[in-house]
Order: sequence, then C-alpha cells, then structure tokens
Amino acid sequence: MTTLFANGTTIHLHRHDLPAGLTLGSVVAVDSETMGLDPRRDRLCLVQLSGGDGHAHLVQLVPPSLGGRGYDCPNLKTLLADAATLKLFHFARFDVAVFHHFLGVETRPVWCTKIAAKLVRTFTDRHGLKDLCKEILGVEVSKQQQSSDWGAPELTPEQLAYAASDVMHLHALKARLEGLLAREGRLALAEACFAFLPARAELDLLGYEEPDIFHH
Repeated sequence: MTTLFANGTTIHLHRHDLPAGLTLGSVVAVDSETMGLDPRRDRLCLVQLSGGDGHAHLVQLVPPSLGGRGYDCPNLKTLLADAATLKLFHFARFDVAVFHHFLGVETRPVWCTKIAAKLVRTFTDRHGLKDLCKEILGVEVSKQQQSSDWGAPELTPEQLAYAASDVMHLHALKARLEGLLAREGRLALAEACFAFLPARAELDLLGYEEPDIFHH
C-alpha cells in the first residue's frame, strides 16, 4: 500500500484489491477510471472509494500481462454487492455497467448525484461533477487528468490526486441534493430511479443504449 497526501486528502493506493477487514461505513462514495468510455471494450483500471472521512482508497487493477491479478479482487466485489452498504456515485449508470462487465457483480443499492441534480436542478443544464462541486459546495475540482492513461503500470501523483478528488465530495453533495429533492417532493422518484440503475446498466451492456428502448 502507498499513502499520499493531496489537498487535505489522505490517499491510500492498493494494488489488486482492498485490504481485508477495511471498513468504510454504511455509505461509500465510489468512482472508476477506465481506458475509455465503452464499458464493453475499455478495461477497468482503477476503483476509488471513500467513506467520507477525508481518506480515499484507490484500488489499481493490473492485468496478468503486467504481472497483476486482473479482476481477482474478492474484497472489492463483496463491498460493491453488499446490500447493507449504499454506494454513492456521480453518473452511476457507467460505473455500474463497468463493474458488471469486468467484475461480474451487480452493484446495489446505489445513489447517483447526477440523476439527483437533473431531477431537482431543472433551472440549469450544468450537472457535471465539477459544476456541482462549484455551484453547490463552493469547491473547485480540477479535471486536468481526466483523459490521461489510466492503464499505465505506475500512476502519477497527479493522477492519484485527481482520482481521489472524484469521491471526496460526493457525501456532501448527496446531503445537499437530498434536501433539495425532499423540498421539491421528488425524493421518492429519485430513489425509484436509483433502484433501476443496475437494470439500465445491463441494458447498456446489451447494446440498448442506442436506440434507447425508452424512446418512441
């Protein structure tokens, strides 16, 4: 395990899997980095998790061709599938599909800040994580490393700091967005959308994202 510090965040880099016995709490922020944006083609390289306590745990998944264990990560899989742990995402549809395809797990229950924002922030079309952090939390998040090579055997400190930042603000965003959803009477609708996300992700993996079966 490698431990780094960046912008007040303690970053723990684990290779191959989460450590046995690690407890992250009942609500865990989760994100992933892949080689591209097609979950059926572009391999999963990194999974980021945080219990909202200022610590980010990054799991680098290394293929056997580079001396790694591939997707042999039982501790990570157990957490993602644990019915007692809420997994908190921004754009859960993509990550849940990636985990289904590469790890063979159905991630649930889930909560998605992007869906929540779209349901309640209908006065804007700015629902990206960077926009939400700035407009709701007053926090600037850099996206400079977004398109870097996540399949590299050694990730740079800048990549690790970027990856960690994607999960460090999700708990605070959930709290604010949940309050707005309740205020506008859309919390139950949001929860129904979240419950559907694993099925939506499976439809994407089957090729039903275009044409979308929910379109006319």
